[in-house]
Amino acid sequence: MVDLRDSVLRAPAVWLLTVALAGCGGETDLVLVGTVERTLVELVAPISEVIVEIRAEPGNSVEIGEVLVRLDPTLAQAELAHAEAGIAAAKTGRVVANHELERLAQLRRRGVASTQDLERAQLRRDEAAARYREAESLLAAARKRLDDLDLRSPTAGILDQLPYDLGERVPVGATLAVVLAQGQPWVRVWIPETSRVEIGSGTPARVEVDGIPAPLRARVRDVSREPEFTPHYALTERDRVHLVYEARVTLLDAPDSLPAGLPARVWFVADDVAP
Repeated sequence: MVDLRDSVLRAPAVWLLTVALAGCGGETDLVLVGTVERTLVELVAPISEVIVEIRAEPGNSVEIGEVLVRLDPTLAQAELAHAEAGIAAAKTGRVVANHELERLAQLRRRGVASTQDLERAQLRRDEAAARYREAESLLAAARKRLDDLDLRSPTAGILDQLPYDLGERVPVGATLAVVLAQGQPWVRVWIPETSRVEIGSGTPARVEVDGIPAPLRARVRDVSREPEFTPHYALTERDRVHLVYEARVTLLDAPDSLPAGLPARVWFVADDVAP
């Protein structure tokens, strides 16, 4: 099972930095501070079971569908064997019921069997077909439970965390692996209410990240529809500057090795040319 999140590195709204004067001609640029983030994919335990195999180490590249962690399949294999036996019995019952119906139909045509005998045979045939369909569903469920014990990465990326060790029994829903998905990173920032009308999806930006000498090209991915407060107290006309909108700013030319968690400065310039 997979629990997909945007990131666990959600910066607090109080990191809103400033509205600073910059550029030429007294133009005002909005300067915000946030954190570089990437999509994190969590693989969680479908049942409480013991880890019997770990096939990757943190920092390794992983591919889509690659098995990262395996849970003990003993009980699931027993359930599968039971389901397979059940469908074999249901299949036999269905064949027998069909043959019986054909036999009674022939006897009815010769006037040997009664209409009631034929109707009862039809009911037994229908019941056998229903039991077979039920056995098929139980078999599919047993196969799915067994397959879920091999936790596979749903995306290509880097294995970021393995919270549990080999041999540990994990609880249901526990995170067993965290994959840092491939794709463009972004910076999460909070836009003041007074600047919201000027900034929306697609707005170009520039981002400075510690350790990278030149600013990176960026573009606003999305802006939340609902505002938030920072700090949290009653909204008055005097406090309107504390109303902010969460936004994600995608880094368009970030290096592949850029890690999550680095602080970043984002600014939007009115006459900036879209990258």
